[in-house]
Amino acid sequence: MSELTHFDAAGNAVMVDVSEKDVTSRVATARGAVVMDPATLRMIVAGDHKKGDVLGIARLAGIMGAKRTADLIPLCHPLALTKVTVDLAPDADGTRIEIEATAKVTGQTGVEMEALTAVSVAALTVYDMCKAVDKAMRIEDIRLVFKDGGRSGRFEGE
Repeated sequence: MSELTHFDAAGNAVMVDVSEKDVTSRVATARGAVVMDPATLRMIVAGDHKKGDVLGIARLAGIMGAKRTADLIPLCHPLALTKVTVDLAPDADGTRIEIEATAKVTGQTGVEMEALTAVSVAALTVYDMCKAVDKAMRIEDIRLVFKDGGRSGRFEGE
């Protein structure tokens, strides 16, 4: 395992200097889920929620979250993202909304944090919009499932 890059020799938190890195195309995909009562999911899918289109609003929130990652995570570099997608879909057994986000950039550092932030913010938005009817919802399993580009190359997980 390599050393932590966000600390200097004295142990102080630092923003990594990426000025010597090559500009390359980079992409990252993250996934997560919101687990809920089946009745809550049926309400969301049917579009019967009085607050509106839960999945559409959560998609927009996730995209906005990806764009604001550097404002939320102290040592992240601000990036000029070239693409962000956020997809939300009910699972087959009717108890979860699966969330997947992909972020792309051409730059000197990766977009893993942007993809993870997009999933997190989308999940939090679903929770916020539905908490009045289902306070027991759970946000689960947010993780990086793919990244490519840059010095560290390709990663595929699940």
